[in-house]
Amino acid sequence: MPTQSNNGKAKTTKAKTKAKAKTKARSTAKTTTVKAETTTSRARSAATTVVDVPVGAVLEATDRVTELFEPLTDRAAAGRQLKSYRTSLRRTVKRTERRGSTARRKATTEVRKSRNKAEREVRKTRNQVEREARKRRREVETQLRRNRDEVEQRVRRAIDEQTDRAQNLVDQVGDQISALR
Repeated sequence: MPTQSNNGKAKTTKAKTKAKAKTKARSTAKTTTVKAETTTSRARSAATTVVDVPVGAVLEATDRVTELFEPLTDRAAAGRQLKSYRTSLRRTVKRTERRGSTARRKATTEVRKSRNKAEREVRKTRNQVEREARKRRREVETQLRRNRDEVEQRVRRAIDEQTDRAQNLVDQVGDQISALR
């Protein structure tokens, strides 16, 4: 009997394997079908896009041309449209003029600020230079006065010394002359 149970097991395993193979075959067939359908739908979508884009572009261009010329078919409508264009143009010109004026004012203000800043810097530097020049001039004048005073004192001392010497010589000569008498 043990062979019979092994044989039953083998049949069951074979059946399971066969069932798995069928399931796998069905799954593969489905996947292949789905892939084929996906590829087909993608091709169909691409083909419709290729046709639809140029058609849509032509319709869009037609609409725009119609929009341009439609108001001009009626004389009154054409006048209104021209008036609208003129008004729009005036507004655009005014807006552009305001922007230009604003830009010019800003540029002028910036130039004025820069000029004032430069002038302040020049004044500041000039004042510093003048202050330093005055200081140096005072120092030089003070030194010159000191040197002049010192030279005058030396000259006076030298004159006094020479005068004293000369006087001494005169006195000696006078003493000698009186001694000779």
